[in-house]
Amino acid sequence: MKALALKVMPLSMIIALRFFGLFIVLSVLSQYALTLQYSNATLAGIAVGGYAATQAFLQTPFGMLSDKIGRKKTILIGLLIFVAGSIVCALSENIYTLLLGRFLQGSGAIGSVITAMIADLSKEEERAHAMAIMGMVIALTFAVAMIAGPLMAGYLGVPSLFWLTATLAATALLILFTKVPEPPKIIHTYEEGSVKIKDVFRDRDLVRMYVTFLFHSSTMTMAFFIIPILLKQKFGVLPTGFWKVYLPAVIFGVLAMGPAAIFGEKYSKGKEIFIISVLCIVASFALMGFTSSFLLFGIGATLFFIGFNMFEPLLQSFVAKFAKVHQKGTALGVANTFAYIGIFLGGALGGYVYGHFKEQGLAIFVFVISIFWIWWIVGMRNPGLRQTLYIELNDNTRDKLHDIKKIKGITDQYINETEAIIVIKYDTHHIDEDRIKEFFN
Repeated sequence: MKALALKVMPLSMIIALRFFGLFIVLSVLSQYALTLQYSNATLAGIAVGGYAATQAFLQTPFGMLSDKIGRKKTILIGLLIFVAGSIVCALSENIYTLLLGRFLQGSGAIGSVITAMIADLSKEEERAHAMAIMGMVIALTFAVAMIAGPLMAGYLGVPSLFWLTATLAATALLILFTKVPEPPKIIHTYEEGSVKIKDVFRDRDLVRMYVTFLFHSSTMTMAFFIIPILLKQKFGVLPTGFWKVYLPAVIFGVLAMGPAAIFGEKYSKGKEIFIISVLCIVASFALMGFTSSFLLFGIGATLFFIGFNMFEPLLQSFVAKFAKVHQKGTALGVANTFAYIGIFLGGALGGYVYGHFKEQGLAIFVFVISIFWIWWIVGMRNPGLRQTLYIELNDNTRDKLHDIKKIKGITDQYINETEAIIVIKYDTHHIDEDRIKEFFN
């Protein structure tokens, strides 16, 4: 576990520093955007989720680029673009310049690349732990951002948050080239020369994960659009007092991640965890939308963080589990594309619905889409059926590797040359471990 943490932590810090720059403005951005010249509720909503529009467009190309030129080079390009976008946001004086900066921030679409590199550095059975480490670092970053954002904005102004974002992204570049290890050399046995986008849509479980990413991220943006507005306008709380809601919400959200990872991975209850999470999100919007009590509003915000965070250690892990090794970067790119489409749609639709129907209308809207969300999850196959076996690499096993993919139930096979092992991924519904070992022996 310690060795895994040492490999994963530098990458987790890079993505955490990047997310910190996005998180630190979420707690105040919708209220701030409404004060800018030419702004309205819909444009403010787009400002909250605007970076996701370009993320959605470029996430998959960045994932595919990382499969071709390498993860580190791709991460470098993305971080430099993110720095430029943060500077534009800091200098914005009207809503349209802010939107331009947010779109440019999103053009550094490296989320799937970092996740793919973490997957490269971890074994299949370690992946949930690796993603959980990344998730915990991001969650702690999120907690600090939720408290620091309103305080900095209250005393120094929102532009100071964007200057901090640019500085932290530059720091991430130093970590990338001084602390991040090189991924292992992987050799796969697929005849096709490159991955096509359509290839990662052939697995129906991957497709169900993509759509789950979309629903998950859209409700996140709606929550972060509505919470600061209602805190200021409905309950009269100044930004420096937002921590009274965000702090307990973040603490309980972080605590929910551990049990979710254990039951989702160890006990193969991923579908059940997803459904419980959706129900928590529905309840949270109901409380935030219909209560006039500050206490109940805070409970609603806490329920949202619990439901949202229960997804976190499982989403990326399940995509990596379902995808073949040579598709991993592309599949995670597609998944994150759906996530960022959801963020953009959540911001735009959340702003529109709130502008026309207030918080009650938004709560009803979330309830309706959650019905379809649960129905979609129910049709997903249990990710626990996908297991992994490691075979010692030698001349005999290497020669047999090409033929094993003809056996029903084998979902992926490849060589980890660095660790001298053959990795076999299989579906326990069709084949068991003993039969695979018998094949190689």
